[in-house]
Amino acid sequence: MLVLGVESSCDETSVSIVRDGKEVLSNAIHSQIDIHKKFGGVVPEVASRNHVYQVSMIFEEALQEAKVKPEEIDLVAVTMGPGLIGSLLVGLNAAKAFALLYKKPILGVHHLAGHIYANAIEHEMKFPAVSLLVSGGNTELIYMKDHFDFEVIGETLDDAVGEAYDKVARVIGLPYPGGPHVDRLAHEGEDTYALPRVYLEEGSYNFSFSGLKSAVINLVHNKEQRGESVDPKNLCASFQAAVTEVLVSKTLRLAKEKNVKQIIVAGGVSANKGLKERFTKDNTDFEICIPSIKYCTDNAAMIAVAGYYQYQKFKKCDDLSLNAYASLDLEELYEI
Repeated sequence: MLVLGVESSCDETSVSIVRDGKEVLSNAIHSQIDIHKKFGGVVPEVASRNHVYQVSMIFEEALQEAKVKPEEIDLVAVTMGPGLIGSLLVGLNAAKAFALLYKKPILGVHHLAGHIYANAIEHEMKFPAVSLLVSGGNTELIYMKDHFDFEVIGETLDDAVGEAYDKVARVIGLPYPGGPHVDRLAHEGEDTYALPRVYLEEGSYNFSFSGLKSAVINLVHNKEQRGESVDPKNLCASFQAAVTEVLVSKTLRLAKEKNVKQIIVAGGVSANKGLKERFTKDNTDFEICIPSIKYCTDNAAMIAVAGYYQYQKFKKCDDLSLNAYASLDLEELYEI
């Protein structure tokens, strides 16, 4: 089964063609990082406008790279949310136009389901499983009894972990996007600053990163007030240690409580070396699945794969009235 995936929820325009939920024939991506870098973050209006400029060429590139004709596609899978509404609508309407023109069935896919199913490209997903979903917009712990059976057990109460990384990077003068730069400097420094590990109330699986972020900001500000400076490498190492310790400890605790077969790490922050190392150090009981870096960040291959498994599970598609949603509940969308 050939699935054409379309992803445009933020600032990447991507189209991919995947065979049978496993073989990635193409994964064309146009990133807008260089455009948004000067603003220190993604500007929604600029992002949607650039999707319009790129989307037709990305469709053509994906088909050419896969050596597939449009008529050979069996299913179109497209991100329907959550995300920036203007960006989502560009990809959705392009996917609907393709489906209409070539008379192909279309399926709306939840963006976060896409991140989770990026793991299916290189791993066999085993259930029950716990997924740690970490990105610039989301931080969630999800229990999965089976394919597309999602139960959100914990989530951030304030900042997403990727958002906290970017804000800390900005405070110490690192360029956007800050996460990779913090990760790189963390590996050159040591955990010397006493930063808080925020576990919330006993037994909680929720997360909070605003206090940790504020602690970093206050530390830098207080040093500046005294005419002193922080060591950026040690500060990054200390911040990353505080983040990964909480993320991994809660994930492992939930995995033990649910007696799962697998831990699935997903989202852009799953590319973080410090997070991978913390799992390697602290985990002795579970198989850990983390996608290759090229599938960690937003891409259409993950949407095509999720669309394949979604169709196998529910055996139904959407019609051309399919809409995009800036906010979209994962559990409600796939309520079984």
